[in-house]
Amino acid sequence: MTEVTDKVERAIARFERVAQHLDERDGPSREAARRERQRLNAGFGRTAARVAVTIGVIWLATIVIGLVRPIGMFGFLAALLFTAIVAALLIARGGRQAVSPPAPSADLPNGAMVERFDSYLYRARRALPARAQGEIDAIAQILPSLKQTLERLETLDPAAQDARRLMSIHLPGLVERYMNVPPTYRNERDGEGKTVDERLVEGLTAGRAALSEVSEQLARADMAAFETQGRFIKSRYGDNPQLAPPGEEPGSATTHS
Repeated sequence: MTEVTDKVERAIARFERVAQHLDERDGPSREAARRERQRLNAGFGRTAARVAVTIGVIWLATIVIGLVRPIGMFGFLAALLFTAIVAALLIARGGRQAVSPPAPSADLPNGAMVERFDSYLYRARRALPARAQGEIDAIAQILPSLKQTLERLETLDPAAQDARRLMSIHLPGLVERYMNVPPTYRNERDGEGKTVDERLVEGLTAGRAALSEVSEQLARADMAAFETQGRFIKSRYGDNPQLAPPGEEPGSATTHS
């Protein structure tokens, strides 16, 4: 019986690896990778711009100082060395952020928080078990529409607070605590008979449901506002003959396909 169970578990593991590979070629994971490439390109562009501006400021200051008081060869070499050090620090800082972006900080604007959270999940995904990766992909599908609605709201808006806490505190905290558990202990069962992997999937599932509910509530609020605006325009101008197009009766536009 043990041998059969081992064979079944190995077959399931192979299936999960194949399914993971297929998912990464297409679907939510592919879209998350595309968004991450866009963020990386934007980050490299910002780093290059900061380096260029900093070098320009350094050499402008060097020229000004040289006009007031000659700096000589040693001053020129010192300016070159200072420029190289500052540029290297800026590039290294940008590289660290690109390789391992931190979890979203609580003071980020709504739109930037969603972007950082999306990047954080993408980078953490590979270190998680297959079922947890599926939940990560499901969360990633929600984020583009959530960003579109959240970035129009103030950070203190009650509708945005739950989503912000999930993205900056609760879900990153869940993932980081999972990472802290040594792999050899992740299959041990707790007092309720659940493993660490199962607890992780449960937490991600609950977080996904909460984010989905927030996104749906915000989208429905936008739909209701749009409907109200449409009803107002129709009631205010729909029966006004002066606003109807020439040769067309008021209200007849609504009958055209």
